[in-house]
Amino acid sequence: MSAPPPPYQNQPPQQPYGYQQQPYGQQPQQYAYPQQPGGPQRPQQRQASPLRGLITAVIVLAVFGGGAWYVWNYNTDPNGGKAKAEASASARAEENKKYSPQTGDCIDMQGTADAPRPLVVDCGSSQAEYKTGDRLDGSGQKCGPQYDTSIVYTGARFRSGNYTLCFTKV
Repeated sequence: MSAPPPPYQNQPPQQPYGYQQQPYGQQPQQYAYPQQPGGPQRPQQRQASPLRGLITAVIVLAVFGGGAWYVWNYNTDPNGGKAKAEASASARAEENKKYSPQTGDCIDMQGTADAPRPLVVDCGSSQAEYKTGDRLDGSGQKCGPQYDTSIVYTGARFRSGNYTLCFTKV
């Protein structure tokens, strides 16, 4: 003996609440809002508050004003921003000039024997050890017998290519 199927399987599906199925070709029935005294009423819309608009305008002005102030300050402040970047670049150039001797400059040889670093000094100072003689461009260049020492610069360390600086004792 088999058990009968549960009752919900033999019933047609239920329609959603308030929906009535219409025969084919007929218009569905229109529902109206319940009548209130004074006629039908439409749903109320939220009105924009003037305070909300004012707050939005203040926020937008603050963001754009802050950005404009930052750009103006970056470009005009003598102690920061663009001036600081230019001063930093100028200081680096001056620092590099101290360690890049030209022909005729006197130097104090600093660093180690494997990594010498010539510091440009005044030729009348007690620090002056060598005077820069020739600069020989290219790799594998050798200084002449009139020079006491030399430093070889390779392009991997410096942007100006391979060269050799020759020095005489002061």
